[in-house]
Amino acid sequence: MSVKHKLISGNIISRNPISNILIVLGLGLTLLFAFPYLRDEARYYLMTLTGKRYELGSGADKESVFARYLGSKPLIIEPVNKDFALVIEKIGVNAPVVADVSVTNESAYKEALKYGVAHSASSMYPSDQAGNVYIFAHSSLNFWELGKYAQTFNLLHKLAVGDTIHVFYENRDYVYKVVNKEIYSGFNTYPLTRPVVEPLLTLQTCDPPGTTFNRLVVTAKLQEVL
Repeated sequence: MSVKHKLISGNIISRNPISNILIVLGLGLTLLFAFPYLRDEARYYLMTLTGKRYELGSGADKESVFARYLGSKPLIIEPVNKDFALVIEKIGVNAPVVADVSVTNESAYKEALKYGVAHSASSMYPSDQAGNVYIFAHSSLNFWELGKYAQTFNLLHKLAVGDTIHVFYENRDYVYKVVNKEIYSGFNTYPLTRPVVEPLLTLQTCDPPGTTFNRLVVTAKLQEVL
């Protein structure tokens, strides 16, 4: 049998166990890196399939994971705080907002993003006055390096025009509706610096998750303050 035939038949793999081990390790690491994103996508798909939804409220249930996702009751989201927090019911986001974070100081914003999503220091605070509240967060795969909030915006791409976003600030609930979703190549500062004539919220993350190729930007308009 020729060497070429051995290669085609796969015999060469069985005669090189080290290669087999490397292949298995490579696949294992790939799955490990992708697990947070795949988990979030699977959870979203399951909830869509079963008609489950998140609902803003208080007294979140302490049921088991299976009971929570397979039962008929909505999953209650109780804001982590009401001083400055972001809640997006559609994708299950409930995270504190770290205020006044530099978007140009990489070490500063990476540190801030270990504790929640970040509010740009050059943007407005939530208000009913014209201004742009700019919040950014990870949609990343390397959670072991970036902390528990590394996947906060993994499902941001699921948002669509008309979806609701809540920003809690100084014990008030600022309710926004999504009006636009765009993808910008590289680090485009326009969504942060653009002039605005109404109270807006801008959410930004990396796209695709775990890369720096593009920026996914979701724009929402203030509807009411509760």
